[in-house]
Amino acid sequence: MNAVLVPQEYIENITYDELTIGQSARVVRTLTLSDIQIFAAVSGDVNPTHVDPGYALTTQANGVTAHAMWGGTLISSLLGTSFPGPGTVYVEQMLRFLQPLRVGDTLTVVATVIAKEDAAKRVSLDCQVSNQSGATVLSGTAVVLAPVKKVRRPAVQVPHWSNFDPAARLEALLASVRHLVAVRCAVVHPCDAESLRGALDAARHGLIIPILIGPEVKIRGVAKAIGLDLAGVHIEPVEHSVAAAERAVELALLGEADIIMKGSLHTDELMHAVIGSRAMRTARRLSHVFRFDVPMYDKPLLLSDAALNIHPTLEEKADIIQNAVTLAHALGVKRPNVAILAAVETVNVKMQSTLDAAALCKMADRGQIKGANLDGPLAFDNAISMEAVRIKGIESTVAGNADILIVPDLESGNMLAKQLEYLAGATTCGVVLGAKVPIALTSRADSATARVSSAALALLLAHHYRKAQP
Repeated sequence: MNAVLVPQEYIENITYDELTIGQSARVVRTLTLSDIQIFAAVSGDVNPTHVDPGYALTTQANGVTAHAMWGGTLISSLLGTSFPGPGTVYVEQMLRFLQPLRVGDTLTVVATVIAKEDAAKRVSLDCQVSNQSGATVLSGTAVVLAPVKKVRRPAVQVPHWSNFDPAARLEALLASVRHLVAVRCAVVHPCDAESLRGALDAARHGLIIPILIGPEVKIRGVAKAIGLDLAGVHIEPVEHSVAAAERAVELALLGEADIIMKGSLHTDELMHAVIGSRAMRTARRLSHVFRFDVPMYDKPLLLSDAALNIHPTLEEKADIIQNAVTLAHALGVKRPNVAILAAVETVNVKMQSTLDAAALCKMADRGQIKGANLDGPLAFDNAISMEAVRIKGIESTVAGNADILIVPDLESGNMLAKQLEYLAGATTCGVVLGAKVPIALTSRADSATARVSSAALALLLAHHYRKAQP
């Protein structure tokens, strides 16, 4: 008897007495990149052959392949869930790995009963796994203790895996700016490993031409300690971080730097130099915008302002929104949805954030804020969850589909940003708008990758500013 096993609402076994020599069953599964990544995450096996495309191309397999034991789990799945099924106890498994498993392979797993031992209720099964071309990629023999009692139970729904690939998200961002020419970047006080590595990585990706500003001996010492080559990289020697920030502003005003990137100094040191220069200011207030890739959200999410403006006024919030909209436009979102956050989704005269939100929406109606759809006040769940919108009966083109989140103040924004990063597993980068040049602004604790992403945002804005100076 042969059977093709497919997912069902119930799971049912085949008892020892029901099994016969020659009886077989099969299951079909197509290998995806997510399968490989999830197996690597669960097993801890991050062999670059399986997870690093660049390295995998240098191997005999000439590309990414699945872990060999992933194929073994297909056999285990067949035996444990269907043939014989619930109550089966693994005793022994012998496997021969004959060909690599590649993304897109459609694998057919066949298990056939070849021997039975009545006294112990042991069953031996021949196991074969073949690909879409009919080639055998995996073969072996399994020995199990078969169930003696019939079992039929509702199939348990296992947790859904959300396969979030930060490397793929970063690559997508970098791919979106590869057509842009690298710009000159004043890197302010890159005197620790991550800030220096981030600047040089951004240069390697073709985003910036770095000008390193800081104590030269210290910069070179950091480079030597972590094995980075500074050959051909211009260094502007200054004594300390404050002088580095001031020199970066000078270079920007002279037209010798198109963007500024924060290194290992405090944010207030850098921003004091920027704000202190009247020539660096524009008609709009300076504000910071985070860009998040959130595992459970289907598109990038911008958040402002969680870094610079502590208690913004209504007028300042209008600038904060317009700056965020400018970044969204540079990122290719033609008319972004802006959700103005508060604790509730109705106007409450005792809650200033809800009054500001309503006023900002009216300002957008009158053309005082341009290029976006605004709605608010909206609670956070209403801004990003269509299910919450449905349950609460909210009618809005923005609710549940936000591109930009505007927070009431810095405290709430900073807490939300940290929650997205540390609890929701989001990856982040950030940039300051409202100055003559974009400023890639990250936390001193951020990785080199976050700095590369922030450089990509600043590059986009630098080219955008050449068309429409803020």
